[in-house]
Amino acid sequence: MQSFFPVIATLLGYLIGSLSFAVIVSSAMGLKDPRTFGSKNPGATNVLRSGSKAAAIVTLLLDAAKGWLPVMLVRWFGKPYGMEEGTMAMVGLAAFVGHLYPVFFKFVGGKGVATALGVLLGISWILGLATAATWLIMAYFFRYSSLASLTAAVFAPVYYIFGDGIAWYMNKSVLLAVSIMSLLLLYRHAENIGRLAKGTESRLGKKAPAEPAGHVKDHKHGHKR
Repeated sequence: MQSFFPVIATLLGYLIGSLSFAVIVSSAMGLKDPRTFGSKNPGATNVLRSGSKAAAIVTLLLDAAKGWLPVMLVRWFGKPYGMEEGTMAMVGLAAFVGHLYPVFFKFVGGKGVATALGVLLGISWILGLATAATWLIMAYFFRYSSLASLTAAVFAPVYYIFGDGIAWYMNKSVLLAVSIMSLLLLYRHAENIGRLAKGTESRLGKKAPAEPAGHVKDHKHGHKR
């Protein structure tokens, strides 16, 4: 029976991660569904484009919490049931995947930045803070959430490797989970990478413009984009 506990914990982690708080918070606060405007991404950055900073902050905290809590529950209560760092890694990754592909929202989720940060904080608060600091520095100087997220995603596994023997003892399962999260973050930001290269990416704090259905037209130059 004990061998099933990691499987059950991983499934619960995925279900917790499947709670799309951008949609839930927006609905509770009477805002537009974040899947219908801006980047159409159900995440805190797109909720911010609705004009409600409070909703964006609540979404950010809850999305981070749903990554942090499953990892911490395993850390606090898992050892008597044979669940240690390997299970923590699986549960954290499952919560992250749940955010990307939520079963409760037709498998259409966000990009996972806040949830990934929550998982990293659960694994090690030092790792989480180092990754968050990377995001904040990049966001402050360049004002692109996507660029900050991409940079933090690349550096997270690097921090974990170089922290071995200093802040923690590296676990291969944790390294694998962090690396997979980083790769998935890069994959989910593929469109952002293209817009960054073209110079058309939206900056932080910019409210989403109203767009007509169908296609976007550049009225100034008279051509479609």
